[in-house]
Amino acid sequence: MKTTLQQLESALAKCSKGKAFFGGDTIGYLDIALGCFLSWFKAVELMNADVNILDEVKTPLLAEWGNRFCSDDEVKEVMPEPDALVEHAKKNIFQAKEN
Repeated sequence: MKTTLQQLESALAKCSKGKAFFGGDTIGYLDIALGCFLSWFKAVELMNADVNILDEVKTPLLAEWGNRFCSDDEVKEVMPEPDALVEHAKKNIFQAKEN
């Protein structure tokens, strides 16, 4: 059985037809819809060293896509820093434990 990420890997291969993004050479709606999770993926990896969500061995196309997406100048301007998300998550976990 394929995992969700393996299914996305297959979808990227099929949709991109070898190009940089799901829709081709430029970032499109699907890239944005999925790309908004990339900072959270990195934050989860920072909180748990045993987790590697976009594994370069298991999902090489997605890993490369994620790097390209996050390297885009316009994306960099709006993408939250994973460290800030980790602090946000820790704060929410601490507050939840107090209640």
